[in-house]
Amino acid sequence: MASLAGPAGPAKKRRRRPRSRGGPAGRARSGSRRSGLGRYGEDLAARRLTAQGMRILDRNWRCRFGEIDIVAADADAYVVCEVKTRRAGPYEHPMAAVTPTKARRLCLLAEHWASAHGGPPPGGVRIDVIGVQLPARGAPVVTHVRGVT
Repeated sequence: MASLAGPAGPAKKRRRRPRSRGGPAGRARSGSRRSGLGRYGEDLAARRLTAQGMRILDRNWRCRFGEIDIVAADADAYVVCEVKTRRAGPYEHPMAAVTPTKARRLCLLAEHWASAHGGPPPGGVRIDVIGVQLPARGAPVVTHVRGVT
């Protein structure tokens, strides 16, 4: 009977090193830090929209074309919101990240969301952008721009 170990002898099992869950001192990876930052900004944006009398209909809705951060109802219109969150620093304002290409994609996503949820309401669909800046100290600064497209 032939041995399966081969000519060098029995095969050795390789020990795997345990994977680290982040950098030094157990810090989270930058991806999870970013997603936590984005989630926090979206929570602040949702609270702002609710305080303005809107009703949140959906959050983080995805389809093959992308993702909508927040969908809200404002009177007889749907509001599709893109939320951009940044820590304060020498960067551009968070809303500068919404390029014309991104705005066109948001329009496409809004159409898909509306068709998946019974069609657009009488007031139509509006695209808003909410920028959240998180200073090193003090309260977050939330800027809401309505009807960007």
